[in-house]
Amino acid sequence: MATEHYLPDEKDLSILRILQKDAKLSIRDIANRINLSPTPTHERIRRMEKLGIIKEYTAVLDRRKVDKGMMVICMIALNAHNKKTAGRFIEEVSRLREVVELHNISGDFDFMLKILAPNMDAFHEFFVNTLSEIEGIGQTKSIFVMNSIKESAQIL
Repeated sequence: MATEHYLPDEKDLSILRILQKDAKLSIRDIANRINLSPTPTHERIRRMEKLGIIKEYTAVLDRRKVDKGMMVICMIALNAHNKKTAGRFIEEVSRLREVVELHNISGDFDFMLKILAPNMDAFHEFFVNTLSEIEGIGQTKSIFVMNSIKESAQIL
């Protein structure tokens, strides 16, 4: 069963909403919340994991409390638009711990990166000595986030 052809029903959606808020809940707790017994609840979760609907379980951290208080959105335009240049760029940027999101976008820029750093000095050091050294970058634009009004990993 391919993920793109599977449509979660209302019970599955309820499970997903619960897991997005607290993935540490037991199967029994989730089952009680959706009025289903534990075994079919567990089977539904396993199916959604196998199909890739549930990609992973993770802890959401407060970036400010782990010395990553500066967030920068960096727009990148490549100097050549071909598979080799883009592939090499994606491969290199994907390995950088400071880059927590990488998106291929349309418009004047090719990629949007979300970068976390402890402070401006650390970002500057990363930008000058690491990011700008990646071959294929033609133009950059950095946008410094002053305040995050809403941050969420919940999509349902």
